[in-house]
Amino acid sequence: MPRERKVAVKNTEAFLLALCDPKETPRVPKAIRQRARSLLRHYPSDYCMEEAAKLAPSIFGDDHE
Repeated sequence: MPRERKVAVKNTEAFLLALCDPKETPRVPKAIRQRARSLLRHYPSDYCMEEAAKLAPSIFGDDHE
């Protein structure tokens, strides 16, 4: 389950990034693009996710740990 959480966080980041790109997601309203960009401003980086996995392995760690 922790692995699936990490994957969900990464997939959400990819989705938000896609919403910001008019070539990838045409006809998305400007307000939605702005909101996606705003949410990404403080979105956890790969480094933050690695640190979270160390501090809370049962939440964000690898399943085999």
